[in-house]
Amino acid sequence: MSSVEEIIGRTDPNDFDAILGMTNTDVEETIHYVEDHADCIYTWDYEKGARPQLEKLYEKAKKGQWNGETDLPWDTDVDQEKLATQEYDEVGALDAFIDFSGTGVEKWVRKDWIKFNMESQNWALSQFMHGEQGALVCTAKIVETVPWIDAKYYAATQVVDEARHVEVFSKYLDTKLSDSYPINIHLRMLLDEIVRDSRWDMTYLGMQIMVEGLALAAFGFLYQQTREPLLKQLLRYVMSDEARHVAFGVLSLKEAYAGMNQSELRERQEFAFEAALRMRDRFLQQEVWDRMGADVSKILPIVSQNPERLEFQHLLFSKIVPNCKKLGLLDAGDGWLREKFGEIGVIQYENWVDIEEEVDAFAITRELEAESALG
Repeated sequence: MSSVEEIIGRTDPNDFDAILGMTNTDVEETIHYVEDHADCIYTWDYEKGARPQLEKLYEKAKKGQWNGETDLPWDTDVDQEKLATQEYDEVGALDAFIDFSGTGVEKWVRKDWIKFNMESQNWALSQFMHGEQGALVCTAKIVETVPWIDAKYYAATQVVDEARHVEVFSKYLDTKLSDSYPINIHLRMLLDEIVRDSRWDMTYLGMQIMVEGLALAAFGFLYQQTREPLLKQLLRYVMSDEARHVAFGVLSLKEAYAGMNQSELRERQEFAFEAALRMRDRFLQQEVWDRMGADVSKILPIVSQNPERLEFQHLLFSKIVPNCKKLGLLDAGDGWLREKFGEIGVIQYENWVDIEEEVDAFAITRELEAESALG
């Protein structure tokens, strides 16, 4: 069993000096190498439907395919500054809720906060894009490493999904927004760790349950908040895929974890906790504050304690915690993960909506059929 310091590199999950000590020093790189230790697994058992729930999900995935180039209204005019200004005029700025005295941010005026809104959107969609490439790579690894043919079939459809997600986020950033950001260091560290691990179930846990689960919650939050019609439809389509992806992880890991001993499950608990903290830390947006000229070391401890931001960060785990419970990870052994999720304030989501129900709720099959009929 590992200590918290061994898992995350610091004893206090909220040690901001340690968090800020991790920086992306390769912001100009265009190629990033990670050694993949996994074994390629072939199966000569081609019996389709041996796992009926995975077969059913595979059929839904085939019906739910969409074309990012032709199914989205790319001719929509997007005025990012106008939207950022509307957000400021209607919601205000963080200085209405937070005392920024002594940080330099207290001197910001209207135009600075509008610029901050724009940079925050650039940053958020950039991280979504980078995360989707991580999912593309990890799902390709699942095709290679999972021993079941039904899982290989489904994972292959997810590879196509993830390529499409990278494509549409990249196009939106390039053609509709004002700038982009390199990958956040906490996200990159997590993706690298997922790829390096040789065990196929860890790829599932890290990507399908943790990263995809948080992404589904984040996309849902942004979908509710945005008034921009192109982005709204883009997110709607992506969410329909993401719900299937998370369900794929739950269905596969339930079977895998049923046969594991307590020591093996504890390793998975510790990894889930590490992933949770890395994803929480990526949403601190230190790159945005830094680009805006703020003193990040002074800003982050203040912003992180804002009740509205805490609620947002906690809500991001609304898809993760119930799925960890469904997999038996919350209460395995002595309930270590339940305790840790309680310490970071997210355990209250353990009984939220079942992901298998959300697959149908988020499906876009009928919308695609209607569009096809019109075309």
